[in-house]
Amino acid sequence: MATPPEESALDGVEIRNLTARSDLAAASEVLQQVWGSATPLVAIELLRAIEHSGGYVAGAFDHERMVGASFGWLARHRDQPALHSHVTGILPGVRHTGIGRAIKQHQRRWALDRGLDWITWTFDPLVRVNAWFNIGVLGAEVADYVENFYGEMTDSMNANDESDRLVAAWPVTTSIEHAPGVRTIEVATPDDIVMLRRTDPAEAQRWRLQVRTALEEAFAAGGRVRSFSRDGAYVIEFTS
Repeated sequence: MATPPEESALDGVEIRNLTARSDLAAASEVLQQVWGSATPLVAIELLRAIEHSGGYVAGAFDHERMVGASFGWLARHRDQPALHSHVTGILPGVRHTGIGRAIKQHQRRWALDRGLDWITWTFDPLVRVNAWFNIGVLGAEVADYVENFYGEMTDSMNANDESDRLVAAWPVTTSIEHAPGVRTIEVATPDDIVMLRRTDPAEAQRWRLQVRTALEEAFAAGGRVRSFSRDGAYVIEFTS
């Protein structure tokens, strides 16, 4: 069985699984701060239940201060065992420092130790930084497009928009290889959809519908996401 690559060493940062109630409370607070929600994004009791029943709950500690948190549960993908990573959040002051990638590699080793084949999660197709990280950095594949996945959301990141999501699937022990395509198209995304939702909700909605239509039509025609470009576009490949 192939072993996933080790995470890069981050000075003073440790990713560890959480069991103590005080750590679960800190994780709940961190995620509430990240999403700017008026109420906790996840209750301590739910984190405790997920951890106790064999799910994944972890925190990223920078010299013992929790700066990120992640949780998920056991699932299935392609009828194979998987970890569904529901939420991962990192405090604004330490983003783009490698902590997000370290958490994902920690998830991968956790999944490997339990004989899981996949890690899945959802992300907003309009958020460029997430699309680039998931597809361009990690190499996850896009498994599905789901319209308005969560229904109406009221946190500061998602308000004033529908909650469309792409489903990412990341193999635990192998890399995804694609057969060469015969043609490609690109589907552009907005520069900063979170800011656009706050300043121009109508324009944000125009982008939502434009990207939704383009991706759904491409997938229905047999296209698949090959990559995500540095300038913010999905590269869709067709094999016939």
